Amino acid sequence: MREKEQSLPDPLFHEFPFIRPLSRKGQLDTMMRYVQMNPQRLATKRLMPGFFRVQTGIKIAGRTYSGVGNAILLQAVRYQPVHVRSVWVQDAERHGYDLPLRDYMNGCVLAARKGTVMVSPFISPKEKQVMEVLLKEEHPFIYIADNGFREYYKPQDGLFDAVAAGRVLILSPWGYEEGKKHVTRAECVLMNQLAENICASSSFPPNAMRDIKQPTKEHKATNQLKNIKPQTN
Repeated sequence: MREKEQSLPDPLFHEFPFIRPLSRKGQLDTMMRYVQMNPQRLATKRLMPGFFRVQTGIKIAGRTYSGVGNAILLQAVRYQPVHVRSVWVQDAERHGYDLPLRDYMNGCVLAARKGTVMVSPFISPKEKQVMEVLLKEEHPFIYIADNGFREYYKPQDGLFDAVAAGRVLILSPWGYEEGKKHVTRAECVLMNQLAENICASSSFPPNAMRDIKQPTKEHKATNQLKNIKPQTN
């Protein structure tokens, strides 16, 4: 009997499985993709444990955060928030006047190309478009999350690869709330204010998160937004 027990294969789950019931259209495909990517993401987390370790007690501008990612981004020279104003979107959609909107979004990307670390919760669709360009062009940024981090937290989709490469720091002032689905307007206002406060602060502790190494990977840029001129090397 003991010999039979010793010959059993390794357990399927090395960590306690995260169980979530499906509740909306398209979630099954997302879950299947999540399961398919799990082995690769587990290997990445083991290779780069410092980037994925949830750290607590990160104090910035009088507020305490938890974080996942590259804390060296807290020692950057320049920061800039990304906050697309609704009036610009309304002018573009209702009146066809999109110059302020395009200028602002393009300006965010151009600032990132010059080494500025962008900071935002990236809530609105236009802000998410800016984040997609930052991810594709491999620029560093700080992401304000609307929920805390559970014990075995893994960033989703494109953020995972960016965290693994050391280009992103995810911060949250809240503890983890299981089952949270929607962000309130008050939380949106607060997160945008937190981004402003982070950009205005110059008192980041140099060792806010430990065991994080600065990546040396060179960045390549591509033209992602209309009217943005491609970089020249």
